[in-house]
Amino acid sequence: MFKLNGIVKVVNPTVQVSEKFSKREFVVTDASSMYPQDILFQATQDKCSLLDGFQPNEQVEVSFNLRGREWTSPQGEVKYFNTLEAWRIEKVGAAAPMAGMPQGGPSAMTLDPVSVSSSQANTTAEDDDLPF
Repeated sequence: MFKLNGIVKVVNPTVQVSEKFSKREFVVTDASSMYPQDILFQATQDKCSLLDGFQPNEQVEVSFNLRGREWTSPQGEVKYFNTLEAWRIEKVGAAAPMAGMPQGGPSAMTLDPVSVSSSQANTTAEDDDLPF
């Protein structure tokens, strides 16, 4: 399993290759090095729908597997091909839950009073290191 962060450049439509096989290709630009690279990924079968919510210029993290295969041409020449098979794609930079915020968001918070221990209640201005 591999992961790559980058910016979506192209999302192609799903292509029905055969009666039982469909694929969808997309390109992510990896700008983490001095020379940006446009990386072609493919999603197959039920994973094609993972790309429905993505548009060019969105920052994403792609989880993928590296696949390799051998192919022999009708002339007997052997060639090798690699495919980056995406199985998860997530938007990067989406608002992460704030520290202390319940998983369900603010509506999942309880409004029950919280008791303060006596050691916390007896702090003085000298104990406070805040500048205001």
